[in-house]
Amino acid sequence: MSDDTELVAGIEKLEARLADARASITRRFIGQDRVVDLALSALLGGGHGLLIGLPGLGKTRLVDTLGTVMGLNTNRVQFTPDLMPADILGSEVLETGVDGSRAFKFIEGPIFCQLLMADEINRASPRTQSALLQAMQERQVTVAGQDRALSPPFHVLATQNPIEQEGTYPLPEAQLDRFLVQIDVPHPDRETERAILLATTGASEEAAHQVFSPDDLIAAQALLRRMPVGEVVMEAILDLVRAFRPEDPNASDAVRATVAWGPGPRAAQALMLTVRARALIQGRFAPDVTDVAAMAHPVLTHRMALSFAARAQGDSLAQLITDKTEAITRSEAAA
Repeated sequence: MSDDTELVAGIEKLEARLADARASITRRFIGQDRVVDLALSALLGGGHGLLIGLPGLGKTRLVDTLGTVMGLNTNRVQFTPDLMPADILGSEVLETGVDGSRAFKFIEGPIFCQLLMADEINRASPRTQSALLQAMQERQVTVAGQDRALSPPFHVLATQNPIEQEGTYPLPEAQLDRFLVQIDVPHPDRETERAILLATTGASEEAAHQVFSPDDLIAAQALLRRMPVGEVVMEAILDLVRAFRPEDPNASDAVRATVAWGPGPRAAQALMLTVRARALIQGRFAPDVTDVAAMAHPVLTHRMALSFAARAQGDSLAQLITDKTEAITRSEAAA
């Protein structure tokens, strides 16, 4: 069997399993298909997701369901201002044996899992946030001077309340950049909310079933990286990311006037991975320019910021991304 034939067969098989996984998730997390797709894209891309939404919109339910469906060992940590790095990483304790001997023993923290829900991550102190940052980027933690690897797969789905900011510590740019995607969780529409009421307030609820195992997810991540990306899509990604860098010679006057700092190369890498994931989830063998447009906001929003003057004038980062994305994708599609 040729490599191309093997790749096509692998993608077809994975697409069927993803459809099953998606159906299982949406039976418990109702009516938020885009949120589900973005969360799956984060896992397929081997990265982390930042869930932004008000309390009561089902963020915890989504992560719990994802853990079940993907077969991942899941832990949840409620972040608070007094949370210390050792509370999530673990610590060494002095243990006395039956023979009276004493030795240090490492007690693993909740971060030693495959899917970690970091609830209200911006309520933790910068010191604790930096400890989580190392784990997210390096897939290992350092305790008492010793590096301890986190077994793959390892993913963080963190939540943040966009309204209540009193007593919080805004995430630094370096940590925001470690999130593959930002996932905005909106209020459901009326019909969706009706379906939620019927599904969750009766005598029984739908249960999710396992579709993947950790090894299956690792194999899917490897397969995704083998998916072909056409030159048109590649150019659209490069054009889009570079268009938002105010220091770039080709940046527009609007970007120079409104953007304080733009996305780096990691944003282009994230787009390359997530457009492939979106194509997979939708049952296609390769991404196209519409995937770039669809993933622009989740990938770029948290990797750039408006200048102080632009914020004072009421400029919108979302509108700026939309305008640039539409212009670039139209240009690439017509080429």
